[in-house]
Amino acid sequence: MTESLPAGFPLATSSWDDNEYAALQSVIASGRFTMGPLVAQFEKDFAAQFGSAFGVMVNSGSSANLLLIAAAVLDPRSDLNAGDEVIVPAVSWATTYYPLQQYGLTLKFVDIDVDTLNLDLDQLEAAIGPKTKAIFAVNLLGNPNDFGRLQAIADQHGLLVFEDNCESLGATFEGKAAGTFGQMGTFSTFFSHHIATMEGGLILTDDEQLRQILVSLRAHGWTRELPADNFVFPKTGDVFDDLFRFVLPGYNVRPLEMSGALGIEQTKKIPALIAGRRENAAYFVEKMRDVADIRIQKETGESSWFGFSLVLEGALAGRRSEVVAALTAAKIESRPIVAGNFTRNPVMRYLDAVVPESLPAADKIHEDGLFVGNHHFAVHESIDLLHETITGLI
Repeated sequence: MTESLPAGFPLATSSWDDNEYAALQSVIASGRFTMGPLVAQFEKDFAAQFGSAFGVMVNSGSSANLLLIAAAVLDPRSDLNAGDEVIVPAVSWATTYYPLQQYGLTLKFVDIDVDTLNLDLDQLEAAIGPKTKAIFAVNLLGNPNDFGRLQAIADQHGLLVFEDNCESLGATFEGKAAGTFGQMGTFSTFFSHHIATMEGGLILTDDEQLRQILVSLRAHGWTRELPADNFVFPKTGDVFDDLFRFVLPGYNVRPLEMSGALGIEQTKKIPALIAGRRENAAYFVEKMRDVADIRIQKETGESSWFGFSLVLEGALAGRRSEVVAALTAAKIESRPIVAGNFTRNPVMRYLDAVVPESLPAADKIHEDGLFVGNHHFAVHESIDLLHETITGLI
């Protein structure tokens, strides 16, 4: 298939070619559509790609976050309990936060760094209190956190570290893959992300016991997929009896076998897909360097550049609706930077949360932030169009 960009600058395009469509046809021919050996192979391939011991696939990145928090709370070795605080950034997607509430944990919001769009580590350190037990770090728009300092802070205070890496597949910090720094890290393989399996998500971990907990939670909390000798619950040894033995309060968030087949093909392309995005980013950074009224994301480590953020300043500050209208007229798709300052969403009334009196960086993103897409093939002309459209408003 020939890769081409539609007129304008869309947020997302397909990374599939004939190999993905052949993979789908092979599943159709097999007659097995529920989770099976192709999902298992994808899990192994994906974990190996990022230097992790284990991967567990689920039906979405949101489900991956849910299972991560569930496993962390249910792990008998863990001291993470209802009422404990988990530090989260004020800018992220909704389902970073919801699983914490669903397991009785208190969300402790911390402002972001307006340049990196990730946790402000000075404020993170200042926010740690006697009830704080964990940090749920989010790598936003492809950009990894400074895990050297973040992990040092966590180690000093005895905190667990988890990663929501759903937007940052392929990013690295000091040569190590984002999504593999914490005890567990989550990924999304939804259409608009770096790789696509229709719907899908994964959790990576190096801990065998957590892997087994995740596997049980993924499918009803039963023991069926667990080995005879496992960390979760002893099997009876009677195959028939062990089919329906429920031991954890689980879910049904299993992926389809089609998604596993697609993932196998997509994993092979990850290095090239990320290289293409990084080449576009180099052009974008250089092109936007002279636009004083636009703040662009400051790279930490090596970003995988999910998209290109634009924070409006100077002559453009307070004019986001006008900017979005101009971009739309030029057929440049744009979106808010994730959910902006999440604490300004009405759903907060349902969440047990500690929110600072002010979150100025998150507010700035909420009011003056937006992002446009990036792709795995050259989009220089589209970036030129973006630059022309923006500068025409100044």
